[in-house]
Amino acid sequence: MTAEDITRCAWRVADVRSAERALMATLPPGTLMARAAAGLARRSAELLADRFGGVYGRRVVLLVGGGDNGGDALYAGALLAGRGAVVDALLLSPDRAHTGGLAALRAANGRVGEGLPDRADLVLDGIVGIGGHGRLRARAAEVVRALPGVRSADRGRPAVVAVDLPSGVEADTGAVTGASGDGEAVAADVTVTFGCLKPALLVGESVRLAGLVEVVDIGLGPHLPGPPALRGATAELVESWWPRPDAASDKYRRGVVGVASGSAAYPGAAVLGVAGASAGPAGMVRYAGAAAGAVRAAHPPAVVSERVADAGRVQAWICGSGLGTDERARTELRAVLASPVPVCLDADALTLLADVTTDGIAELLRARSAELVVTPHDGEFARLAGGPPGADRVESALGLAAKMRATVLLKGDRTVVARPDGAAWVNTTGTPELATGGSGDVLGGLVGSLLAAGLPGWQAAVAGAYVHGLAGHEAARHGPVTATEIAAALRPVLAALTNPA
Repeated sequence: MTAEDITRCAWRVADVRSAERALMATLPPGTLMARAAAGLARRSAELLADRFGGVYGRRVVLLVGGGDNGGDALYAGALLAGRGAVVDALLLSPDRAHTGGLAALRAANGRVGEGLPDRADLVLDGIVGIGGHGRLRARAAEVVRALPGVRSADRGRPAVVAVDLPSGVEADTGAVTGASGDGEAVAADVTVTFGCLKPALLVGESVRLAGLVEVVDIGLGPHLPGPPALRGATAELVESWWPRPDAASDKYRRGVVGVASGSAAYPGAAVLGVAGASAGPAGMVRYAGAAAGAVRAAHPPAVVSERVADAGRVQAWICGSGLGTDERARTELRAVLASPVPVCLDADALTLLADVTTDGIAELLRARSAELVVTPHDGEFARLAGGPPGADRVESALGLAAKMRATVLLKGDRTVVARPDGAAWVNTTGTPELATGGSGDVLGGLVGSLLAAGLPGWQAAVAGAYVHGLAGHEAARHGPVTATEIAAALRPVLAALTNPA
């Protein structure tokens, strides 16, 4: 695995454990923990230096569980004590504390305390690592609940550093264990993770608890098996995928995208979908639908007709937002699915797909050979899959992708893109500002434009979600965000992304 893979891809616990065993077989005993502790201590020292000017005299508290995670914290605490920090360890499972780490801490004049102190400048969360499952034990949960009451020398809250993963979250899913009951989880300012990312650091409720994430290279890369469980998009990747015209291009070679969205009741969905499509790389936008008048007024360059059958040739369709679920909508969806080009379906089109009374839709889906991308939010996902996404959103999306033989773009704070072949991506540019009416219409139009320009469905979904997220951030810089502002922000965002000089 390359260094770039390590910082943008995530592996599940079983694969990390396998890589650790293979690496440890080649190293002297204790080397792996020493590498992890050194990286943890370095990042902790940087935090103390940034906030307090240095390590010397700072108060550091170690929350130490049983096993190797607690050992990492103890060894890191010993290194900080060696630099003059006052280090106290709270052993949550004294009989299972890492003996070597505890000896190292005591040798460096670190102390073992009986309870959580009132004062600390830095807290190392070494309660539970990637092997943790279920709710934190009672004493650990009590300590986590008490953390907000601890104060630092400047009377603020101490910096909290999670060791490998915030305690209380599931490494493979990102779910906060016990979130529906009395479970607790540590909220970290920084998570120092070892060897590679874990899914919980890219997706799920845990993302908001991890803070800034730093990967410490301990040599796992060559031993990580197979493809990762999850990949994260980067600006460099999306920029390299983005279609660009060349000297031989004309509007047709660049791709023609068809937009079959909106209705007399929801003309805005059509206007926003065309806006998203127009900002993308396709050379022409054809609109077909009952909102023809609104689209003509808002987007003069679009070629407008009132039915899919009259739209003319396209290289991809985006269909569904504001389409409705009446017979006219069903007819338009059938026409889109009958076309031999890639299709992106959203909103009402997904409702119609899930409706078993919609004649002919299932047969058209089975007969299709061109790519299909579906972009559900959780409610639409539930209608398509027969139930809502579970705690493991990645596995949920992959299950639907396999069932539908389609790329699934499962919207959320961390949007997941799942391929039928089992590969999954997560978008890290999302923002709560995107949770506004019409935002998905813009995204659908952009994905459709990328399909028309020739990108495979999964790349169109990943790149579209990434740029859409950036546009949400850009729009938020100027005040309250609406879908109109998101659409307007696509062009400056794309200009910066595709012309970085």
